Amino acid sequence: MGGITGWERQRSAAAARVVRAGMRAAVRAVVLTASLAATPGVLPVRAAPRTSLSECMAGPARVEVIAGIGPRGEIRLASGVRAVPDSLRWPDAPEAASAAQAWLEARLGARVTMIPRGQPDRWDRVRADLLIAEGEEDLAGGLIGAGLAVADANEADSLCRPALRLVEAAARARRLGLWRAPLPGAQDGPALRAKAGHFVVVEGRIRHIGERGARTYLDFAARGTDGLTVTVSKRTWRMMRARGLSAASLEDRRVRVRGLLEVRRGPTLEAAIDGIEVLDEADRPEAGPDGERELRR
Repeated sequence: MGGITGWERQRSAAAARVVRAGMRAAVRAVVLTASLAATPGVLPVRAAPRTSLSECMAGPARVEVIAGIGPRGEIRLASGVRAVPDSLRWPDAPEAASAAQAWLEARLGARVTMIPRGQPDRWDRVRADLLIAEGEEDLAGGLIGAGLAVADANEADSLCRPALRLVEAAARARRLGLWRAPLPGAQDGPALRAKAGHFVVVEGRIRHIGERGARTYLDFAARGTDGLTVTVSKRTWRMMRARGLSAASLEDRRVRVRGLLEVRRGPTLEAAIDGIEVLDEADRPEAGPDGERELRR
């Protein structure tokens, strides 16, 4: 593997600055939220409805101490709270998981500023931004920046910390950790089948889009060939369209997709709203109703 270029160092440093700035902004936002909650007539954060916005809503920040590291990145705090870094997916690969575990265990005893987000997960763990008080090291950003984890919304509707995708991109450019091997191609059926049951990040060009009543299908390989199909639920497709993504804007685009890979008739994964990233600039306007109909098979 070649040496790291100056441009890569600059990009990695810039990404780290983005994360640190985001954490500082989050702390300021928490202070403002607490002030508003204390103002007569203003509802407290806990009264917010369960929407994608409330899933990312930051709660009151507090200082904690890392007392232990549990399985799959669980942070055990001295207060008894169990937390997991928000917007981070723990690696499936045993080697990467072991390295990520060791990375966290090196921070045992550290004081952290914890900013909870939304509601606890299904295991009653707090989803949180965790910033080490000395040195402003962000746990999620550090793991992702080292190539030991992936930026992902997990069970949430939306990625609460999209700046972590920049950190991930810098690690991928440097081929660190999980990114040492090239990403599997969306048209490489055998390589994808070998990853069945695992979370994957895949790149390819969308060849065909089929909109149906309950789901939309994004095909990355020609009919009759072995390649990836991405499914999008009706609800998620509606949210994507609200963001400007549609059959007209996605067909024949090169994208990066992420999700849990399954094998049905072929390799497939179901994409969340932040699970599809368009990699090339759009060079055509959004199609009107007639163009949309033509693109629907």
